[in-house]
Amino acid sequence: MPPEVTPEVRQRAARIKLVLMDVDGVLTDGKYFHVPNPEGGLFEVKLFDSQDGIALQWLFRKGIKTGLISGRDAEATRERARSSHMAYCYMGHTEKLPIFQEILADSGLKADEVAYLGDDLTDAILMKRVGLAVAVANATPEVKNCAHYTTKAAGGSGALREVTEVIFDAQGLWQDILNHYEVE
Repeated sequence: MPPEVTPEVRQRAARIKLVLMDVDGVLTDGKYFHVPNPEGGLFEVKLFDSQDGIALQWLFRKGIKTGLISGRDAEATRERARSSHMAYCYMGHTEKLPIFQEILADSGLKADEVAYLGDDLTDAILMKRVGLAVAVANATPEVKNCAHYTTKAAGGSGALREVTEVIFDAQGLWQDILNHYEVE
């Protein structure tokens, strides 16, 4: 069930055509593990939330594009983006503003048609520019101060799913999801 939001957040969510996000601390709880690989190097392992995963599938199905801008470059993140049909996957970028401007130019969207989910200071610069700025529950206080909405769920624990429900409810799409699964 979508959470109750203010009329301002609902109005902002109604305009969203693209959902961008950070990865570590947003799609994950911020922890990653290095484990040996057969070649003698290391794999980076991240834990992603399955409810966020289905939300990414729903966003794709309903024509709302998604993408990520991450400071870390990791194969696990690349695979999450690929399997989730993300339109944008930028990794290894802690300076996110130039990437955001590139995405706006490529997509033809206006900044107020974009939602951004963040948790740390590198995300604040984008949160001040988008139509719907979302801080996850575990975000720093400074990032929460930049947000239009703060999730109840922490990063890596369904925060993207929560925001997807807010967006779908505002756009009249949530009932379609319930109907698809024959849920009342």
